[in-house]
Amino acid sequence: MSSAFKKMVCRFLTIAVITLPFQTGHASMIGTDQVNAAATAQVDRALVLNYLNRSQTVSEFQALGLDVQNASDRVAAMTDAEVGTLAGQINAVPVGGDGIVALVLVVFFIWYFAFRR
Repeated sequence: MSSAFKKMVCRFLTIAVITLPFQTGHASMIGTDQVNAAATAQVDRALVLNYLNRSQTVSEFQALGLDVQNASDRVAAMTDAEVGTLAGQINAVPVGGDGIVALVLVVFFIWYFAFRR
């Protein structure tokens, strides 16, 4: 290699190291509330989607002329707060109680959150 070529490469590398930005890593701890909020949102969304896939809910949707896939897509488009509200309403229904109340709540909230925009 020629001396002129080595000098040119060294100058180029020196300028590149000086002018190009360095990427620095930043490590930090995440709070329990952040992890808990993400996990709760996933659990709530799974609860609502599982409720929509129940046979009684599917038959009620078909009786009302609604598509279950459309309702599932609307639940997927909801924010975590909206899904949390809906899951809270589902959890508030007593076990073995009137399931139609929960179904009506699910249909109402899907309709409300989908068409209020």
